[in-house]
Amino acid sequence: MDILLQLFISFAMVGVFCVGGGYASMPLIQVEVIEKYGWMSMNEFVDIFTISQMTPGPIGINAATFVGSKVAGIPGSIAATAGFVFPSVVIVLLLAYLYYKYGNVGPIRGILNGLRPAVVALIARAGLDIMLLAFWNKEKLPVDVMQTDKIAVLIFILTYIMLKKKTGTIKLLFSSGIAGLVFYLATGTHP
Repeated sequence: MDILLQLFISFAMVGVFCVGGGYASMPLIQVEVIEKYGWMSMNEFVDIFTISQMTPGPIGINAATFVGSKVAGIPGSIAATAGFVFPSVVIVLLLAYLYYKYGNVGPIRGILNGLRPAVVALIARAGLDIMLLAFWNKEKLPVDVMQTDKIAVLIFILTYIMLKKKTGTIKLLFSSGIAGLVFYLATGTHP
């Protein structure tokens, strides 16, 4: 199969099953990109996830664009992004129509209420996968607690405190990047 068509179809599948926004799409993208096709490693995926958060726009679309670019250049970016967006546009138009027409009907309300915990589970899985890589440089459990990257934990704690103080995302990401540069250079270690 042509790589551009494969990118379109893979990201269209993610777009169809992605409920709950960009963060919920990350585990689905991970399955397609790493596990199914082997287009990149988990480390590369986490880097793309990080870059996708720092760039303007929705994280899922940014990730699709970056993955497509890595796999097949600019045409790959276009194919992956179009694949990711196309089902969402169709689904949103259909759901908007149904919601405005039948939004207060019990079964529709039940479906929407049932999707909320699933979205939380998808986001939690993505968070756990990234945490394992950030703190232990592992993709799966179990981990050796003695091998915990203490600098990564320190940056995590400082970032969490900054989040509680309502620090802006750009300032938070910039500060974390600088802290990582300073701490890792000062200690002569790398994650």
